[in-house]
Amino acid sequence: MTPILQHRTLSAAILDQLRKAILDGTYPAGTQLRQDALAATFKVSRIPIREALFQLDAEGLVRFVPQKGAIVSELSADEINDVFELRCLLEPRLLARSIPNLGRDDFTQFGTFHTQMVAATATQDLSRWGQLNADFHMALYGHAGQPRTLSIVHSLLQSSDRYTRVQLSDATGSGMDGMQRAMSEHTELIDLCRSGAIEKACAFLRQHIASVHEDLLRAIERGSREETP
Repeated sequence: MTPILQHRTLSAAILDQLRKAILDGTYPAGTQLRQDALAATFKVSRIPIREALFQLDAEGLVRFVPQKGAIVSELSADEINDVFELRCLLEPRLLARSIPNLGRDDFTQFGTFHTQMVAATATQDLSRWGQLNADFHMALYGHAGQPRTLSIVHSLLQSSDRYTRVQLSDATGSGMDGMQRAMSEHTELIDLCRSGAIEKACAFLRQHIASVHEDLLRAIERGSREETP
């Protein structure tokens, strides 16, 4: 392995671990991520740590604050609106271009995702469910032929995962309902894609994303009320 490739692989591995730690709550909102401490933890120089933090900043999971460095971003309605409004714009566009190119293997893969999500729901494995949900959406758009837009959507889905976990872990019990509704909507979306109903599929996808958006705003609002003395 060349030094450049080895460095990139190391940086990507650190990025994945830090992202997972933020998403699963190991590093909650407001946590300061000190580069020297992380470098010591991972037994690396500060260079791959800095690169990973810059990528997390681009994904909206951390923000850089003067005199403090990288801080895990707060959950906010403004961020949710930004992420989900962009998703509503970009994902239907990708889906419209991808549907004509979907084949038998793609629909087999969609079915596999559904089976795995059913299993994750049964065990309430939020981490696994969130990753499968993102992978399913990315697979839907895989034949769009727009790699730059797909890269942007991939980043948006990673940001969405953090908020979706808030919704799915909702103590009111609506989280389980949200999982089951999402899988039911995925099934309907797959059927529309299989039939080649591009306009209906895109409209349904937009509605699907908007529904999650509204649920998340309600979950954030409930959390704010519960925290208010």
